[in-house]
Amino acid sequence: MFLLYNLLLTILSPLWVPWMLWRSWRREEKPNWQERVGNYKLPSKGGKKSIWFHAVSVGEVIAAKPILKELRKQLPEYEVVLSVTTSSGHQAARESEPGLFDHLVYFPIDIARFQFTAMQRVRPKAVVVMETELWMNYLWAAKTFKARTILVNGRISDRSFPRSMKIRFFYRALLKDLDRALMQTELDEERIRALGATSTQVLGNCKFDQALEGLDADPREWRERLGISVGDPVLVVGSTRGEAEEELVLAAIRGLDMPNLKVVHAPRHIESVPALCERVKREQGGAALRSRGETGNYLVVDTYGELAKIYSIADVVIIGGGFENLGGQNIVQPLAHGKPVIHGPHMQNFRDPTSMADKAGAAICCSTAEELKASLRELFSNSEKRAQMGRAAQSLVRGNVGASYRYAKAIAHEVSEF
Repeated sequence: MFLLYNLLLTILSPLWVPWMLWRSWRREEKPNWQERVGNYKLPSKGGKKSIWFHAVSVGEVIAAKPILKELRKQLPEYEVVLSVTTSSGHQAARESEPGLFDHLVYFPIDIARFQFTAMQRVRPKAVVVMETELWMNYLWAAKTFKARTILVNGRISDRSFPRSMKIRFFYRALLKDLDRALMQTELDEERIRALGATSTQVLGNCKFDQALEGLDADPREWRERLGISVGDPVLVVGSTRGEAEEELVLAAIRGLDMPNLKVVHAPRHIESVPALCERVKREQGGAALRSRGETGNYLVVDTYGELAKIYSIADVVIIGGGFENLGGQNIVQPLAHGKPVIHGPHMQNFRDPTSMADKAGAAICCSTAEELKASLRELFSNSEKRAQMGRAAQSLVRGNVGASYRYAKAIAHEVSEF
């Protein structure tokens, strides 16, 4: 299977190479192509051991932070090399608090020679991958250098599992090089075992720990920063993806008849901001941009790392990614702030926290613009319901923290035992 995989990569390169170049060209910040082919320029470790921790983009980098913090406590003598795939993930890592990692690099394209070259230069004691980032040549190169291979915060979505089962023979070959699969839920564990993993364990969802990081935000301070008066109702729209979702949200906001309503809208991808601003201009008469320090009734957040704290000023939160069939976005952050959340029906990438929030009465699912508008009207007119949902949200998050410690402990055990 290893040879077949690499043969297919070669044969299909006229398709995936232009696609990858086009994707990177669309981004404002271009990746380091020397690193993407495995040519890392890392200083001498001075005899230190290292751990290679791989995230993908902004979401995985943010989710990884509490695990990296725990790793620093449990393995202070180890260097941590953090790799990302996207330029937005690279920026999010650069702008995170210092001390979480020693070196930041771009993940090599999954070509055997590139992965071997990169692994030769890092020579980690263990490679740790977040959630779903399983690459055959990466795991092969890690085992070639006798590194332990560990999946943390692992999940397999409702959408991807049936497709993966159809090529189970491929996953069996891939997963033979994975030493530990540490999963979010029992269902995720069942699914990865069905695909061929052998050493599995359920340790929870580290996003509950990560959500606690924005709780030091002072709502009064953030209202002042964003030019929002005390007493004005605030709707925060987090991580919408694509034109259809944005149109749905704008349609719901249209006609709410709340002249003092302030909307703070943070799309999932910053490159979509110009198109969003055009739509807001047509609907609302104009949009203010956070990067320019502007204020207004409709503020578009085109900066990194602020959304977790902006949730502190919300009266109601809309979470995107689920109104279209895109898997949803992180619902846990606003729940940690004790905010009532409205989401779409397609939240399979955050299946369990969303289901728990719905059952606890902390969140509402809406499928259409009309349903969303009705829910917004109800919540903004009923402060007691908002407070009740907020209390349920905070209780839910407090009852599910601690996974990051367990993941770091499992990683420490792996590197100390082998």
